[in-house]
Amino acid sequence: MKSAPYLAQSNSVRRVMLTVVAALLPALTVATWFFGIAVWVQVGQAVLACLLFEAAMLRLRGLPLAPFLTDGSAVLTGMLIGVCFPPLGAWWLVWVGSFFAIVVAKQLYGGLGHNVFNPAMVAFAVGIVSFPAQMAGGATVYAPLSNLEQLALIFSHTLPADLGWDALSSATPLNAVKVALSAEVPLPLALFSAGVSGVPNSLVGLAVAYLLGGGVLLWRRVVTWHGPVALILTLSTLASVGWLLSPARFAPPLFHLLTGSVMLGAWFIATDPVTGCTTPRGKLWFGAGVGVLIWAIRSFGSLPDGVAFAVLTLNMMAPLIDRHTQPPVFGRKKKASP
Repeated sequence: MKSAPYLAQSNSVRRVMLTVVAALLPALTVATWFFGIAVWVQVGQAVLACLLFEAAMLRLRGLPLAPFLTDGSAVLTGMLIGVCFPPLGAWWLVWVGSFFAIVVAKQLYGGLGHNVFNPAMVAFAVGIVSFPAQMAGGATVYAPLSNLEQLALIFSHTLPADLGWDALSSATPLNAVKVALSAEVPLPLALFSAGVSGVPNSLVGLAVAYLLGGGVLLWRRVVTWHGPVALILTLSTLASVGWLLSPARFAPPLFHLLTGSVMLGAWFIATDPVTGCTTPRGKLWFGAGVGVLIWAIRSFGSLPDGVAFAVLTLNMMAPLIDRHTQPPVFGRKKKASP
């Protein structure tokens, strides 16, 4: 509102998309601090790939390029793909993911506003299912690499002769938990043996940065609190119950919230107005459902992190949830059941 209740604040797709892009900048800054220039390399080529695939599909569909390429949706999808994929992953990973995000998940469904599934999560799901080893590699950087060495690793898969793979990456906290569950090793012992005594500072910093970005989206009224709060509370509750009942089997709630892409999913993925729910109660159910599936996949599934598959599953259920959570029309009463 600007000056009166009957004057709605002007808004547009471009303004919303650019606001979300700006809200991602704190997380990108933190990621660059910990992982180096490789983060921006992956984001940059993901944005370029999304724009090129978008332009190609628009041309094939006989649609004008400028209105759709400048609305910010392809840029935002590319940025989300860039932050989801490993910083030191092979260059072609983000191109494959961008193809499935834009061509398959977006344009083949009719473009922005018609897609059923979140494009960035489709890209990640295709990557983790089709190329699990490449998606797991280069996720955690412990050895200092120069900018040129990072570029060489991404584009030519080469490392300095005196630097081995073991110096580059090690088990992430979520992978250590998954190994412990599959081998029936007590969780604290598995974390200690994997060299993960707690949550790395990089993951804590990223979680805080995503939370800050979510606060910006709330302040600008781009998203509402329903989905993120429901997701975080549901995941925290289930993780707390599991941890209290069997601390050797289940990770504590703070561990779940700070690892993986939970905060990214809560504030930037589950709040997608196109593939998520639109009613207030529907957003609560959507967020709670994502939280349940994340905990279930992490605790009992074969994948270390289940954010993408949890979101994609709820994307399929969003129309049904909206249908049964519509608020009553003002001035009408619900029909009495026979």
